[in-house]
Amino acid sequence: MEYNTTRNHLIMKEYGRHIQKMVEYLLTLEDREERQRNAYAVIELMGFLNPHLKNVEDFRHKLWDHLFLISDFQLDVDSPYPIPTRETLKAKPDVLSYPKKYPKFRHLGKNIEVVIDKALKEENPEKKQGFANAIAYYMKLTYSNWHKELVHDDSIQNELTTITDGELEFNNRPFVKHRNDNRGDRDDYGSNSGGRNQYRQNFGGNNRGGQGNRNQGNRNQGGRNNDNRNNNRNFKKRY
Repeated sequence: MEYNTTRNHLIMKEYGRHIQKMVEYLLTLEDREERQRNAYAVIELMGFLNPHLKNVEDFRHKLWDHLFLISDFQLDVDSPYPIPTRETLKAKPDVLSYPKKYPKFRHLGKNIEVVIDKALKEENPEKKQGFANAIAYYMKLTYSNWHKELVHDDSIQNELTTITDGELEFNNRPFVKHRNDNRGDRDDYGSNSGGRNQYRQNFGGNNRGGQGNRNQGNRNQGGRNNDNRNNNRNFKKRY
């Protein structure tokens, strides 16, 4: 009986104990050709046990790297790919260089400054005005999302004037619907309470009318049932 406590350390659990025993058997083979042939067989079995690696780019390269890793980099076979070493496995990747951007207005971000620079270089007055309106809407939306409160158009215009040195002015009065906005001065949100009351009244009238029609239908059905009973009685009396 062989227990896990008496076995050696399992290097890669994804392939299981049997693959590791096969790799250990490869290390005991003295004939290089036989060892090479069995190494290809182990690679095929490793790919069969892990079919998800087939969707990975250069999955056979990954299988060969895992084969050398399981053998603790002691397997002496020819590989179609560069043979990894222990140093390359423990090597740390290079530190990524993060972009250094320092926006003047952090609540607006860096991208809005790029749009503003493009708007200032625009020569067509209509397109330039369109840029200004879009920028003002974005500024108002960002302010509302970050500060959780409404902002007046004058504040947006003052901030836009500060950023662009007074070269951009918007004329569309951008409206941003906020969750705390209870203003009822806009018609497109259906703030007319009389219309809703009228709809409820009509809806209730339709219900009463419908109920009256159903009651009338029930009375008519009851009348037909009484007529059928009378006909049955007359039929029994005659025969």
